Parts: sequence; C-alpha cells; structure tokens
Amino acid sequence: MLKILVIGAHPDDADVGAGGTAALWMRRGDQVAFISTTNGAAGHHELGARELEARRRDEARKAGEVLGISYEVLDAPDGHLEPDLERRLDLIRRIRSFSPDLILTHRPNDYHPDHRSTATLVHDSAYMVMVPLVCPDTPPLKKNPVIAYFSDEFTKPCPFTPDVVVDVDPVMESKWAMLDAHASQFYEWLPHVEGLQEALPTEPEPRRRWLEKHWGPRFQAVAHRYRDHLAHNYGADHAADVEHAEAFEVSEYGGRPSRAALCDLFPLR
Repeated sequence: MLKILVIGAHPDDADVGAGGTAALWMRRGDQVAFISTTNGAAGHHELGARELEARRRDEARKAGEVLGISYEVLDAPDGHLEPDLERRLDLIRRIRSFSPDLILTHRPNDYHPDHRSTATLVHDSAYMVMVPLVCPDTPPLKKNPVIAYFSDEFTKPCPFTPDVVVDVDPVMESKWAMLDAHASQFYEWLPHVEGLQEALPTEPEPRRRWLEKHWGPRFQAVAHRYRDHLAHNYGADHAADVEHAEAFEVSEYGGRPSRAALCDLFPLR
C-alpha cells in the first residue's frame, strides 16, 4: 500500500487535478488524503465569507466521501495565502504525520497567487521533512517523498512537461461525482465568472450532464495532447480509445524516482 497526499490551494483543486487518479489509487488499495491550504472563503459572487467557508468545508467532506478519503480544509484565508515560515512548519508536520510516498500539488508558475504559494510551501517543505532539528516535535521522514505537479497550460517561464499520463476513463463517474459535490464552484461561482449562469440547468440530473459537457473537454484535451505518453504506458491500441486523462510532472524538489519506480507509484496497470 502506497500513501499519496494531494495538496491543492482551494477545496476542489485536488479533485480537478487528480480526482480520477485518486480513485484509481483507492481502487488499487492505496491510501489517499486531500488537503486544501486555504478555506475557500473568497470564491463566490453572492455569499459572504463565513457562510461560504462553512459550505465549502461541507462540499469537501462530501467530495471526500465519494472515494472514502480524508479531505482537510485548512484555515488560511482564500486569496491571502502567504508561504511564510509558520505555514511551512505546519505543512512539514502534516507531511511527516501522513508520511507520503508521493505528493501532488500545483506548479509554481500559475495564474492564482494561492496556487503559487501552495507550490512554494510544498517546495520549502521538501527535504526539510527529513531534517531532525526542523520541527523536532515530529519524527522526521527517512526519505524525501516524490513530488509531482498537476497539469496546466501555462508556458512561461516553462511549459508543463508530463512524466506520467493516466487513463482515468474507468473512474470518471467518481471524478464527476466529486466535482458535483463542489456545487458552489461548478454551478455558481465558475459559471458566473465565465458568463454561463443563465444557461445552467437547476435540476440535479440536467445539471450533472451540463457539468460533464462543459468540463469534459478539459480532461479530454489532456488525453489528446499526450496521446503518445498514453501509448507508451498502455500500448497504442488502448491509448487510441482513451477519452479522459490526468497528467503529472515530477518536481526536482522531491525524490527522483526511476521510470520503473514511477510506474509503480502511479496506477498505470
């Protein structure tokens, strides 16, 4: 059994970046935990911060229940996350307590300051998790976990370069159910930002179909963009039929796995 810690900046970031792969890990018998480094209390156009925070914590809990995983929402104010020493030490303790083989998070070049700050916190915790005199109240890890990034489309200062691409078609129902649990985001805030709210269905089933139609192309684009990586992992015939995928890039800040070790870490079989 492997242990995987997925660290997003907001409730729903981990689901978008790695919800399908998390479902495959759970199916394989591994242990997965999600963390949101902020309370998510800024992502709405109508609700106040206190009401939104309570709602987003509940949404994260429901999303975690889809897979049967722990989904922790921390207390940093949404939109105000700073990668300071206090938060770094807190994350070091959390990483040590979970003792993951693999950590997934955002890349450091990203449009959202909370995403960038979360990546910096993970970077600054790497290696330090093994140093006994840093946070001496928690036992240090014996090895530096592998760290990998969610995929994105940003190109400067450097584009995302995948090391692993995972076929998530077999578990897309679970991923859709997780995203569906974050109703304040996928049916309210994000449609408002994108100017789509008037066209959004209100009944649960039509709304869920809308979610899949609107967000499906994003995950399909990953499969299309990295079809050659899928072929390398699964064979050309299998890869040709993959519709939805998640991709990850290994960070230089964590452990550096061999190709064979990487294939064992990720659910590619």
